[in-house]
Amino acid sequence: MPTTAVIAILDVGKTNKKLFLFDESYNTVWETSDILDETKDEDGDPCEDMNGLQTWITEGLRAAGKIAELDIRAIQFSAYGASFVHVNDQGEALTPLYNYLKPYPEKLKKRFYDRYGGELTFSMLTASPVLGNLNSGMQLYRIKYEKKDLFAKIKYSLHLPQWLSWLMTGKAASEITSIGCHTNLWNFSQNYYHEWVLREGILDKLPPILSSATIYPVRPRIKGRSLSGLPAIGVAGIGLHDSSAAMIPYLESFTDPFILISTGTWCISMNPFNDSPLTSWELQHDCLCYMSFRGRPVKASRIFAGNEHDQQLERIAAYFQKDKNQYRAVDFNSALIVRLQSMDVPAIVNQPGSPVSRSVFAHRELSSFDSFEMAYHRLMMDILYQQQASTRLILSDGVKSIFVDGGFASNRLYMHLLAAAFPSLAIYAANLARASAVGAAIAIHDHWNTRSIPADIIELTYFKPG
Repeated sequence: MPTTAVIAILDVGKTNKKLFLFDESYNTVWETSDILDETKDEDGDPCEDMNGLQTWITEGLRAAGKIAELDIRAIQFSAYGASFVHVNDQGEALTPLYNYLKPYPEKLKKRFYDRYGGELTFSMLTASPVLGNLNSGMQLYRIKYEKKDLFAKIKYSLHLPQWLSWLMTGKAASEITSIGCHTNLWNFSQNYYHEWVLREGILDKLPPILSSATIYPVRPRIKGRSLSGLPAIGVAGIGLHDSSAAMIPYLESFTDPFILISTGTWCISMNPFNDSPLTSWELQHDCLCYMSFRGRPVKASRIFAGNEHDQQLERIAAYFQKDKNQYRAVDFNSALIVRLQSMDVPAIVNQPGSPVSRSVFAHRELSSFDSFEMAYHRLMMDILYQQQASTRLILSDGVKSIFVDGGFASNRLYMHLLAAAFPSLAIYAANLARASAVGAAIAIHDHWNTRSIPADIIELTYFKPG
């Protein structure tokens, strides 16, 4: 019986865990997703349940392998950044997967920055705002000084995408998109690890840096043991940071300068055509640089807008006694926008200077709104004030378009408000909600796909101002 060649993509987000099968035209032929419960680390802080994640991966791959008409030629990984898994000589995880929002000790942070040139100088070299645990290198620094015995047992420290690859291959690798995402590890001006990584013995814990297109034979060892019942998969990639992976389809499809706003838990504005050095002002307002899969800096700015949206939506739904999913039916209402604008002077919104900064909506009284629809419009207007300020920070001459992918791309209210915020630019919703997964697949295209990358892989919907 003829079979269809596919690639499996494990796309592990902070909230949603997804497994996709793409055919050679990058159509989704099968998928499954779930939201997994968190657990707690030794300090009582919430963190990823690694056992639950591994069980979910195993069950998902087994289900995919039962589809007889599909030939899974490869597997690749896309996952959130700022998260290390530390393994010993036997490949066993030594610690929980610490949450990147876990509080960081102020004394230890001060000691670090005092020793290595101060916060501003260090941040400019590493293109990493001072973010505590969100600077994943700082997690290793903390283990070294607070848990010396544990530090000595670490064979490899693997960023989450590379750990997923490790589960499938038993091969340890470092990869540039994970290293280059606000980790405090990389000196962007020297294009190598910052000197502190060598001085502190951190480099000894990091596997060799390999090309984003690297593949290895699949030899799964989930939970430290070989597994039966999984589909026969030939090769596996080494994984990519999800935000950088999401950029790949756009870099492959468009040559004119653009900004991509990748929306999810974070809304990350990325400009791969802005190569100016980060300024102190930009750093103070949560700008940073990512690294493309080709090893080039990508200037970016971020707000925690997806998280803010979900939290405030819960509050709105509870107050108006509505199903929170009713927001999906809320369309852009220009008359309501005008009415809301006339009700008060737009408040000064928190600038995106903190990874957990909130919109002004959190301080609004819900009793001032007549309906769910009205309150939701105000929430999105407040979020868009933040989005506009954040995106403007990395806007550069020559940019003509903004593409939006992820959850907000299908939110017509968000898209109309964005078009109004940037009337001189062409604003497009990209019908590529699986951009990070598709990008990860494209990174190893030549190792599993016999066809060319489709020219129409991204379907765009234009939104005009007004």
